[in-house]
Amino acid sequence: MRRVREALRNISGALPARRSGVVATIGLLLVAGGTLAATLQSSAGAEVAALTATLQPRGEATSEAFEIPQRWGRSRRRGFTDEHPDIDIQNMDYNGRFTFNRIRYRPSYWRWGPYAWGLDLFWNHDYPRAEQNLMLMLDELTLIEPNLGGGNVYQIDDPDFFKYPWAYLSEPGTWTMTDDEVEGLRNYLLKGGFLVVDDMRSEQMYVLRENLQRTLPGARLEILDTTHPIFHAFFDITQQDIMYQAYTYGMPVIFGVYEDNDPSKRLLVVVNYNQDVGDSWEWSNTGYLPIELSNNAYKLGINYVVYAMTH
Repeated sequence: MRRVREALRNISGALPARRSGVVATIGLLLVAGGTLAATLQSSAGAEVAALTATLQPRGEATSEAFEIPQRWGRSRRRGFTDEHPDIDIQNMDYNGRFTFNRIRYRPSYWRWGPYAWGLDLFWNHDYPRAEQNLMLMLDELTLIEPNLGGGNVYQIDDPDFFKYPWAYLSEPGTWTMTDDEVEGLRNYLLKGGFLVVDDMRSEQMYVLRENLQRTLPGARLEILDTTHPIFHAFFDITQQDIMYQAYTYGMPVIFGVYEDNDPSKRLLVVVNYNQDVGDSWEWSNTGYLPIELSNNAYKLGINYVVYAMTH
């Protein structure tokens, strides 16, 4: 990891705050970029095989079937499990344009934190700057013409949730769902909806898998390589472009869930594993991140949207 840190320090510059500057940086080739990509590139050997072996369903989706690591359980006791304070969410009215649709869930615990409303609710990480910046890029680089200024936030059982075919979920390690939400998410995905799961570390896989099994019993998480059409829906994304986003441990992988577990059918869910792509969207115009990280995060986000709207 010392080489990674040195490569990151050697990269200078970041996306400027002005909209035109943000757009102009897409595709910038930095001298240090090749060094960073080579340093971060991981082989898909025994580590991938071992990881895949842990992802297969183990019986019915009950709490006993999924062992939550003790480390994750300890962190839960540092938060609150009761209802969090009320928050004010201002959603925009439906107008037919593409809208960033963030999923709000009741976290298994919450904390005070440096996020929207002064609360760490986990689903609100990177809100609202991540969606604001991604929608700017989508507007400038494609013909989609999305709603600008941010996005909407809905619980899965809200009828308005179904008006938006693309949904984003952050931090699945604290994700809980009622039976109505499970049914709602199942109907959403099977009727054409597309889900992006992001801001996820390896220990959160257990909770994610449990919720996916409740939603789509028997669903399998498949590793997506860069020959999949989603990586060529707008930008051509290579394996070297899938790099560490915010997290610097564990191998970054992108998983997918197919309808009926059939790769010839529609892709329903993508999972940014050991990555926080939304973090790079959020901080891209602040000077905190290397340009290459932000560029690759935008490429992934735009490809996810274009793929979902065309499949």
